Amino acid sequence: MFSISVELLHGVFRGDALGTANTGRTVVPEWPPAPFRLFAAFVAADGTGERCAVTDGSELAWLERLPPPVIHADCNPPHTEIQPRYVVEHKGGAVSSTHQEYVGRKATLIRPGVRVAPKNPRLVYSWDVDVPRDTTLTALRSRAARIGYLGTSDSPVRIRVRSGRSAFDELGVAFVPDSEGTLAINVPASGDLRILDQMYEAWRKHGADVGRSQFPGLRHEAAYRDPCSEPRTSSGGVVAWLRLGFALPGRRISVVTALFKEAVLSQHQRIFGDPPAVLHGHGFTGKGYELARFLVLPDVGFPHSRGRIHGLALWMPPETDDAECRSVRRAAFSVRRLVGNGVDIAVEPRDGNRPVAIQPRRWERKSCEWVTAFPAIHERRCALDLAEIGRWCQHAGLPEPIAFRSARTPLVRGAVDLAPVEVHRPGRPWLPYCHVAVRFADPVSGPVVIGSGRQRGFGLCVPTRPLTATKDR
Repeated sequence: MFSISVELLHGVFRGDALGTANTGRTVVPEWPPAPFRLFAAFVAADGTGERCAVTDGSELAWLERLPPPVIHADCNPPHTEIQPRYVVEHKGGAVSSTHQEYVGRKATLIRPGVRVAPKNPRLVYSWDVDVPRDTTLTALRSRAARIGYLGTSDSPVRIRVRSGRSAFDELGVAFVPDSEGTLAINVPASGDLRILDQMYEAWRKHGADVGRSQFPGLRHEAAYRDPCSEPRTSSGGVVAWLRLGFALPGRRISVVTALFKEAVLSQHQRIFGDPPAVLHGHGFTGKGYELARFLVLPDVGFPHSRGRIHGLALWMPPETDDAECRSVRRAAFSVRRLVGNGVDIAVEPRDGNRPVAIQPRRWERKSCEWVTAFPAIHERRCALDLAEIGRWCQHAGLPEPIAFRSARTPLVRGAVDLAPVEVHRPGRPWLPYCHVAVRFADPVSGPVVIGSGRQRGFGLCVPTRPLTATKDR
């Protein structure tokens, strides 16, 4: 086992994976730091060839040929877009439109990009290989001691090189190379040393006019299994769990889901271009009724539950391909705030075990009995019987129910009782709605969402006890 550990001395990391931060379009951070970035830092620490001062450079050729490493790092750390700012441009000669505080100097716009603040400031890159000889290990340690930062200069690091197994348990999850993985991470490959030398010589000749985009041969993306992504089953799955800065009343479900959908669509358009039809429904050509579901997660089902909204979840149907799920998930995690219609609240990725209302296990565990936390909207105007409930379940990708109970008022503690104006959208036909408890013959995995309003969070169910104390219909 060979490993390289990186400690973020300021507890933050800021890198620009594609070199596009200066365009102002970088809103998704690079995380974890790419193995190629680490390799480039080792190259810069002592140079190559005649420029080497403390090594002979042979250790870089060995490091270059290593397979993609396992990366032990925090999953989905919070990140913040740094606001653009103007700084003084240090150029000689007379200039027009000079800086107000610095006579004869011009200001230039700087777009710093995105800063990541992981909960654990340590990450480890590990390879299941043996170091060929002690001199290679010594040379790599000499280079590691000369590395001051990773990414930008405000991301100082301490790097250690180890031979043998290191302790990874404290780091939690691991990003593992997997040909079926959905996360693309840049890794070094044979020939990169030669291209980096060419890039350095071009930089010495042309200065800042030389950019990474001029050397596409340096990009080798390896597929990694993303430990942050939730596995999808035959009935679809949640691709993003988010937490709100503070709890909102459950009666704001329509407003919050509308803002959540608008924010995800906006971020997807900004980062990846046009959102897929499964996300917004316009031009959708798939079979059935399965579109993305924008869910709000209330506190419900406990003795002191009040139905307040603590988090958000984005569910994608099973037919969605991995590329679309990956882009939608990244767009959802880049949402930082929901603003509009009386709501102004921060949003961040789920972290920790509290509150219980936003934990996946709360909504995904198997159960034969499910009861609505938000009322379910009828799919058509007709008598509500077991056949009609079975139709709802079929459209939601669920098995046939064996019993149900309905009521106009909540059936579980904390479930939200809504007025018609809080359920129906302006300009749309009004349909009946009610709270429903459903029983299945075999346990069903969640999240369970039924009714015609399931794309905007209505009909979200919570697992509960058997319905033996109620009268089935």
